[in-house]
Amino acid sequence: MSEPGRLKELIDRIARIGGAADWADELNPVQRAVLFYLARANRFSRAPSHVADYMATTRGTASQTLKALLRKGLVSEQPSRADRRSISFWLTPQGEALSARATVLEEALSGLGRQESEELEAALENTLRDMLARRGNRPFGICHTCRHHKSDGAGAHCTLLDQPLEDEETGQICHEHQYA
Repeated sequence: MSEPGRLKELIDRIARIGGAADWADELNPVQRAVLFYLARANRFSRAPSHVADYMATTRGTASQTLKALLRKGLVSEQPSRADRRSISFWLTPQGEALSARATVLEEALSGLGRQESEELEAALENTLRDMLARRGNRPFGICHTCRHHKSDGAGAHCTLLDQPLEDEETGQICHEHQYA
């Protein structure tokens, strides 16, 4: 059995190597991570505060990152219909194309077998849940795994927000997620 110190060392090293490789296409690793988040976030989870919470950074840093992506033409901003003071960010076609490019880490992980991949995902998910709980952070889980997700013959529905859900949204990241 591995010791926690060795596992941390491996995870840290993988993160550093992956981050170094993510300096491409005139993007830094944080900008690339924000693009990846926005590509997977549902319509309720695209405000600057959500980006900051997901990235575990300050709202100022998230705002500056989003402004940089906006200047590069990789995201667009939309005011909320309900509250004109709120804005959300959406990927442009160019941003979608960049977010879809496989990273060095994704390429390396694609070499894992199915069982190995599922076991690693479960272990990392449990580790992440524990870390978030210890820090009091939101989990940002996938919609269909949330206790507020309801599905019936008529489709899916978020009981917390009292909103119908599109099929694709049920597989996206939500900032309101709570594990069942």
